[in-house]
Amino acid sequence: MADINSRIEQFKKMAEADPENELGHYSLGRVYFDAEMLPEAVASFERVVAINPKHSKVYQLLATVLLKQNQRDAAIEKLTAGVKIADERGDIMPKNEMIKMLTELGAPVPELKRAVAERAPTDGEVQCHRCGKVKPKMAHPPFSNAQGKIIQEKICADCWREWIGMGTKVINELRLPLSDPRAQKEFDRHMYEFLNLKD
Repeated sequence: MADINSRIEQFKKMAEADPENELGHYSLGRVYFDAEMLPEAVASFERVVAINPKHSKVYQLLATVLLKQNQRDAAIEKLTAGVKIADERGDIMPKNEMIKMLTELGAPVPELKRAVAERAPTDGEVQCHRCGKVKPKMAHPPFSNAQGKIIQEKICADCWREWIGMGTKVINELRLPLSDPRAQKEFDRHMYEFLNLKD
């Protein structure tokens, strides 16, 4: 519990130092969620939505917390909005998870604009788990381990380049010393969420 408290303090400082820091509020909401501090998690996730209404994953997390608080109607509202945003952005995994949640709640699934991939990938292509499109894959795995191979097989080169920029931001803003296994785990969690991969 000491570890979770230190993480709460770290992300609280980051969020308070820059009220517009989306990553700080998101990370604070995640750690509140892990600590079962549900009202605090809701407040942090709501702040992320206010800063960036297009952050689809946060709608899924927010709805999950609201359901834990028996706020079914509010959760359905967030899921409905989140599905539409995830569909527009091509965020496949959050979209599918939120559709599943709506179905389990017996709520209607909104009509979606994005069609399923128009064709199967050929050699040198991948149907990207992040953007949902068939696009060129990376020439080489980004890491020389099993994780790198999975990323090469499931993420297009464009989305990986986008992650490089975001990954730098995660390291700098969260002040992650990647030689520390806990910091590496935090970095990997952000990476898998960004890329719409399950860790």
